[in-house]
Order: sequence, then C-alpha cells, then structure tokens
Amino acid sequence: MSSLIGTRLLQYGLVGVAGMAVDFSATWIGKEKIRLNKYLANSIGFSLAVINNFLLNRYWTFHDTAHPFAPQLIRFLLVSLSALGINHLLLYLLVNKAHKNFYLLKLVVIGLVFFYNYLLNFLFTFN
Repeated sequence: MSSLIGTRLLQYGLVGVAGMAVDFSATWIGKEKIRLNKYLANSIGFSLAVINNFLLNRYWTFHDTAHPFAPQLIRFLLVSLSALGINHLLLYLLVNKAHKNFYLLKLVVIGLVFFYNYLLNFLFTFN
C-alpha cells in the first residue's frame, strides 16, 4: 500500500512539473509578451495547468475512469480554485513583503501548494 502511495505521489509530482511548465510558460507569455497584469497572467497560467493536470492525473496517476468525468472535473476544479486562492494570497504576501523575483516566489508558492493539492485530490477528487 505504501509503495502505491509513493508511486502515486511521484507520478503526481511529475504531473505537477508538467503543469508547472504549462503554468510558467503561459504566465510568462501573458505577463511579459502580452503585458497582462501579473495576477491575471498567473490565473491564466494556473488555469491551463489545472486542465493539463486533471487529465494527466485522471488517466495516468490515479487511473480513475470509473467515476463520471464531469463531477470529477468539478471536484478537481474546486480543489484547484481553493489552491488558486492560497496561491494568490501567498504570492501577494511574498511579493509585497520579500521584494524578490516574482518567478522565484511563484516557484516557492507552487511547492507549498503542491502538498495541499495532493492531499485534497487524493482524498476528495480521485478517491
């Protein structure tokens, strides 16, 4: 059982890395190239990563096709939206208090939110 949890956590982490690539790319394009507000660009990047991560986690990490797609997607979105709120709050606090590079702080925040996401998705979305 612990081996399965470890494997799933590793897969979830790899999906997270793929999602982070989607998130960072879209955020960078939105903020730097299109000149969107950094929090709007962050929301767009986060949203695209959520779609990517849901599909990869449903079919690869948790192999959960027994549950109906739409309700599971809604649960995943609820978890992701709560994580987005935490993401924005932490990013806002760190950017305004630490005065460090936005992308470095975004990376730190993603790392912190990762464990929250895994736990809720393991227990609520894909259980």
